[in-house]
Amino acid sequence: MWLALVVVCAFSYVSYLAQRYWAAAAGGLWMAALGGLYSSTAATVVLARQAKAEPALRRQAEAGITLATAIMYLRILAIVAIFNLELARALILPLGALSLAGFIFCAVQYRWRAGANQQSAQAMHLAASANPLELGAAAIFALLFVAVSVITVLVKSQLGISGIYALAAIVGVSDIDPFVLNLAQGGVAGIENAALAAAILIAASSNNILKAVYAAGFAGGKATAASAAALVALAIGGFAAAYALILQ
Repeated sequence: MWLALVVVCAFSYVSYLAQRYWAAAAGGLWMAALGGLYSSTAATVVLARQAKAEPALRRQAEAGITLATAIMYLRILAIVAIFNLELARALILPLGALSLAGFIFCAVQYRWRAGANQQSAQAMHLAASANPLELGAAAIFALLFVAVSVITVLVKSQLGISGIYALAAIVGVSDIDPFVLNLAQGGVAGIENAALAAAILIAASSNNILKAVYAAGFAGGKATAASAAALVALAIGGFAAAYALILQ
């Protein structure tokens, strides 16, 4: 549990420090990339609100929402690789492909918006989230990790691998890190890496659906419609990749 906590907080804290102390020098999509390293869900909410409140920054906000999710895939891959190289090898192709697709969607959104209208060059900033090393945040993550670990084992014993897939879809509506780390650390015995990789892809895809709802809801629909569509497309791609792994 503490190894998982240290790894996740390390990734999050790097982004937190960058957002807190380098915000004045960083603008545009760079801050969205940092948001994806910290939490793509939080970045989506902040950018969607910004797209609604500041029309001059809509281009950066829209592309930033997609970029944050593209970075999320790389973050998941890096975290898994620290604990389970074999599982990371099973994930490198689908997560790499999804991340690349996210970067392409981001580039298309950014350039399409630039051609559609001339917008202000004002820098886009993300408000730094709460310090991830504070005791409260660490305690919440630790409790989530233990709870998800216990639930995962119980689901596996009662429902088998199909239950793990269903649980992956459910945890996607919250923080998926505890679930991903539990699988990477071998918290569920007797499951092949292909099945574990499929479960991680399902969780990430379910989380993308949630972020698409956030993107449309907090921005009022049209402001970030392209970003919501991109997130849904990435979710469909993730579900398809998971299905392919299940059939192996």
